[in-house]
Amino acid sequence: MAFAPARLLEGADHASGPQGDAAGSGTGSGLSGRAPRAMTKALLCLVAATTLAFHASGARAQTSAESWPSRAITWVVPFGAGGVTDLVSRKIAELLRTRLGQPVVVENRPGAGGTIGTEFVARAQADGYTVLYASGGPMTIQPNLGMTKLNYDPLKSYVHVRGVSSSNQILVATAAAPYNTLAEFVAYAKANPGKVNFGSPGPGTAQHLAGEMFQAAAGIKLTHVPYKSGSSQMTDMMSGILDVSFDYLTVLRPLIDTGKVKVLGTTGATRMAALPDAPTVLEAGYPDAVNAGSTWVSLPAGTDPKIVSKLSEAMAAVLADPGIVADLTTNGQVSIADKGPAELVPFIVEETARNKRVVERAGIGAQ
Repeated sequence: MAFAPARLLEGADHASGPQGDAAGSGTGSGLSGRAPRAMTKALLCLVAATTLAFHASGARAQTSAESWPSRAITWVVPFGAGGVTDLVSRKIAELLRTRLGQPVVVENRPGAGGTIGTEFVARAQADGYTVLYASGGPMTIQPNLGMTKLNYDPLKSYVHVRGVSSSNQILVATAAAPYNTLAEFVAYAKANPGKVNFGSPGPGTAQHLAGEMFQAAAGIKLTHVPYKSGSSQMTDMMSGILDVSFDYLTVLRPLIDTGKVKVLGTTGATRMAALPDAPTVLEAGYPDAVNAGSTWVSLPAGTDPKIVSKLSEAMAAVLADPGIVADLTTNGQVSIADKGPAELVPFIVEETARNKRVVERAGIGAQ
């Protein structure tokens, strides 16, 4: 960069040479002699101004990264209030507020299976003040479904900061359902193809994939009913509009404890410590229905590495909090806080490949 001005000035001198010779013989000599000098002076001023602006910009960027966070952080949840991602994220956001010393404002942006909120963060300014509570649905499932054109790339549009949790789902039925076990449910569904429905927070979500996986593995036909939020889905479960749903214990615990829904089983390979009496789909003879959903925290691509490092360290500390650890265990979740920026990319690649195999095997396509 230091040689560019020299070449510009040299070009200006060469350009003025012929004019200088001609100037001695013409009446315009005063103007033509001053023009090259004025051009040179202007170029010098431009170079100086550009250099100062460049250094000032660099200083501001460095100061911004060093002082982050200096104002409120927007914590984007790509699902509606009341769902599993929302409930867990609010607890983490509160501890993060204490840790960082700035407000962490939870902003729900539901819709299109989580892709609307996920895309919003991809388009946000990469300054560390818009954070995504990411999940496997829009990041590792949607890219395989072809339901809609995604305006973000799960790997290129973000810097993935810190893993949060992974958990199996629970298959629940309305309290009045004429089946009480996985075997009874499968028998009923086979006798009534297409008449049994199941809900999810939206197409392409982990809950939707769990239902598609189970019906493919069990050889039954269910009708999918997508919602924009987990809370709306559970409201219809309690009113009997939905027959069954796949969801996480964080959402289902109050309904299970009050008897408003009954547990048929879980999508795990091993029984859930929080629900030791609930059989797994593996025990029921459906290994292809084993399923788990994961969450992590991401920032827009291009975010300063210093900010990424600060947020990653803060998240690690928050997820080590005894209250959060106990909460995850109580709600049937397993911490994946050991996955930092270096580990999350291969994890996401592996999860995407696994979900692709599931989608292809189950014949799940655009709907």
